[in-house]
Amino acid sequence: MPEHHAPLIAIIAIGLLLAFILGMLAHRVKVSPLVGYLMAGVVVGPFTPGYVADQDLANQLAEIGVILLMFAVGLHFSLKDLMAVRAIALPGAIGQIAAATLMGMGLGWFLDWGIGGGLVFGLALSVASTVVLIRALQERRITDTERGRIAIGWLIVEDLAMVLALVLLPALAPVLKGAAALSLGDLALTLAITLGKVAAFVAIMLVAGRRAIPWVMHYAAHTGSRELFRLAVYAIALGVAFIASELFGVSFALGAFFAGMVMGESQLSQRAAEEAMPLRDAFAVLFFVSVGMLFNPGVLLSAPLAVLAVVGIIVLGKSAVAYLIVRAFGHPSGTALTISASLAQIGEFSFILVGLGGSLGLLPPEGRDLVLAGAILSILINPFLFALVEKRRGVVAARVARAAAEAAPAPAPLPPAEVAQPPVEPEDPAEALPAMSDHDVVVGYGRVGSRVVAGLVRAGRPVLVFEDAEAGVAAARAKGLPTVLGNAADPEVLAAAGLPAARRLFVTVPEAFEAGQVVEQARALNAALEITARAHSDAAAEHLARLGANHVVLSESEVARRMLRGVPEEA
Repeated sequence: MPEHHAPLIAIIAIGLLLAFILGMLAHRVKVSPLVGYLMAGVVVGPFTPGYVADQDLANQLAEIGVILLMFAVGLHFSLKDLMAVRAIALPGAIGQIAAATLMGMGLGWFLDWGIGGGLVFGLALSVASTVVLIRALQERRITDTERGRIAIGWLIVEDLAMVLALVLLPALAPVLKGAAALSLGDLALTLAITLGKVAAFVAIMLVAGRRAIPWVMHYAAHTGSRELFRLAVYAIALGVAFIASELFGVSFALGAFFAGMVMGESQLSQRAAEEAMPLRDAFAVLFFVSVGMLFNPGVLLSAPLAVLAVVGIIVLGKSAVAYLIVRAFGHPSGTALTISASLAQIGEFSFILVGLGGSLGLLPPEGRDLVLAGAILSILINPFLFALVEKRRGVVAARVARAAAEAAPAPAPLPPAEVAQPPVEPEDPAEALPAMSDHDVVVGYGRVGSRVVAGLVRAGRPVLVFEDAEAGVAAARAKGLPTVLGNAADPEVLAAAGLPAARRLFVTVPEAFEAGQVVEQARALNAALEITARAHSDAAAEHLARLGANHVVLSESEVARRMLRGVPEEA
């Protein structure tokens, strides 16, 4: 062992290195990299031979990832959005927590753990992982959709309920173990104090925070130093989360979420999100590594039936309850499936609950091992479950598009001044799309894409727009444009474009990786299709051209060319 042993550096270096290697292997075999990150944790955990990382340090690093992730979510989730989904998120989350807790208590009773052990066990199985849920929504670019907002609102209610449970469990422990009588006065006092602290934190954030945080961000931006601006972003995210936990008893994740939500009202929110992204992604990876370290593979052999029962409650029981609740509130099956899939796993709060339950003498060690096994297996299963759900949505969308294409007559040429075609409902991307041929497809309706579409419309061209943000979709539909809501990099979504019959494809999204996926799939569907893409660097331009783009517009070169307009080539 070297003289200057540094466990913090060791866990970051080894954890990220193994996560990268195993994540690449997972990607190569067409599995989510998240599986590789979890396996990296198993490799460096105490239950496998070789190097063993410091679990306490790993948990703290993972907590930073949770804070930054929830902060980024808050940046894109306004108070208006939160209130808009309260009618489904509040009763839905409470109903699902109650049902899952009862299922867990039933299994605990069968295993003879008593009421206290069953209650802690059931609560641990009822709450979804913040990191897993948000990552799943972000990877599929549905965070800003209605179903994404419902899922996040549902998650926030779950977090609030778990904060309350963590405060009440120590007060109830003697009663749950049968060692003391229930004091309604003490229980009411504890509940009032907890709710009062949470309400005080929320009030301070919505009143004082809405003034102070944007002011700090604008002051940092006006210094002209990108370093100070980035530091302000991290200081606010971590600082508010820490203060929320220390002074108000609110979870780090919830504190960071409200910090991001308040900062999201600033005009600098987009820039703040960009600055937080690199560190957020790195620490999110360390979260999955830390979860993998907790997994003892031996429990799969010592209690296989109990493990199957736990996974069944998490993946099937919770999902079924969530699906029925969402459908009961009148939402489409596509939304219900997305919500149920996003909740079919457990994570951070589950680990905290079983740790507290063990320290209070309520939950036996076997319960902790089963919860950890259920967490690992449900997190491993979740990407595949989400893929099945999204594939089903894509198949339905493609079927509707084909039916519409067969039933509708060929469209007449559109006049330059307007595009009058039926809109598309968000839940089924291809629903009600008109049959189109010899048309132009534009991927992205941002600052560049909207200008491209405007030019095509002026030229009298039939245009189909793809956009993955609801704000962009709303703007396109307001102009009467046929629009598909979804990520065009998804083959099932892109199928609605009718590319074999299209004339041109314009890929205006700035991300080279995502744009490359669209270009590659489009070229495979139509060898004669004229594809124009956008790039920010020479390497990105070469990448897109190699995948099949006919023309690549390099942003920097185009800006320089326009700035030099009128300047003679020779002085």
